[in-house]
Amino acid sequence: MAHEEIIDHYSALARAASAGRVVTDCGQDAFDQGCFGAVDYDELGVLPDGAVRASLGCGNPVAIAELRTGETVLDLGSGGGIDVLLSARRVGPEGWVYGVDASADMLELARRNADQVGARNVEFLHGTIERVPLPDRSIDVVISNCVINLSSDKAAVLAEVFRVLRPGGRFGVSDVVVDGEPDEARRAAVEQRIGCAAGALSTSEYRALLAGAGLTGLRITLTADHGDGVHSAIVQAAKPVAGPGVEIRPMREDDADQVLAIYQAGLDTGQASFETATPSWEAFTAARLPGLRYVACDTGTGRVLGWVAASAVSSRCVYAGVVEHSIYIHPGCQAQGIGRALLTAFIAASEDASVWTIQSGVFGENTASLALHQALGFRVVGTRERLGCHRGVWRDVLLIERRSAVTGI
Repeated sequence: MAHEEIIDHYSALARAASAGRVVTDCGQDAFDQGCFGAVDYDELGVLPDGAVRASLGCGNPVAIAELRTGETVLDLGSGGGIDVLLSARRVGPEGWVYGVDASADMLELARRNADQVGARNVEFLHGTIERVPLPDRSIDVVISNCVINLSSDKAAVLAEVFRVLRPGGRFGVSDVVVDGEPDEARRAAVEQRIGCAAGALSTSEYRALLAGAGLTGLRITLTADHGDGVHSAIVQAAKPVAGPGVEIRPMREDDADQVLAIYQAGLDTGQASFETATPSWEAFTAARLPGLRYVACDTGTGRVLGWVAASAVSSRCVYAGVVEHSIYIHPGCQAQGIGRALLTAFIAASEDASVWTIQSGVFGENTASLALHQALGFRVVGTRERLGCHRGVWRDVLLIERRSAVTGI
């Protein structure tokens, strides 16, 4: 369905729920089998009938969101408000919950439901999940229930999730996914059969979009099996943790000048590499894996404070899970925890990408880098003696590596 058709469809369902009718968004067989609706909720007694009737989800994201008192929550595609109202109870009066929906009828229903239970820490906003009407870094937890699959631009949705989340913020949704790599005919059949799965992603596609948005700690847990490889699933991820005023995000083309300037500043110390001059941006990007490049930036100015990136160690398939990494911090920003935050995010992203070993070479004199890596699980596995001549001196290099405890075991 086109965007306007989707809005009209859900507006009609909202009006039906307001009139006291039970509504379904998927095939009646799937609904009758308990695959969709409010079946996964065990707190229905505290909710208005209108919120329960209008529940059109495929799971219970609130149950896995681990909401804490005082947190700010965003529900994407909040419908009749069931997940907003349950979240509001969990975050308490010190917290706040936003619901965003594109249907004015759904918003009217949700606001009426909130008034009925006296919820004062909620707000329902008119907008789309591709353009959320909230400021950057204003949300602790993003939830959603069987809505993201309806978007025709899921990359934009997940980019918005990353934008509105605070560093360390969490993403926990219930959605419909396809297990494996379905062809277009199979997807069309799925949509026709259960309705709720328009545009459902495969699990690998979902993971790729989450990673591309900058989220890490990716987990997709299949729940209800709807047949033909179609499942409800819980999808979880997080925005990398960073210190005050710092955000860690994927490296972009417009970071080129700042990344290379930081690189050159590191080379100028004489303790970072045998290289003495940075390559061109084209050579830099060609030598590094596209999915494992991150920068730490100042949230106020956008200035890049440091970067980390990985290169493949070999084209042989046996080394597919082994990468070599480099990390550089602006000389004016060292000893502020930025390197630790960057490297922590990089480790999480590498494990999401099925990397089992991260390795690098470090000059023994670079004690700060060595200490950072050892603090995050790297170990020295050997010394490569007189490996190269640097500024007229033959230098040893310590080979360090980190073996994942969760990937390739």
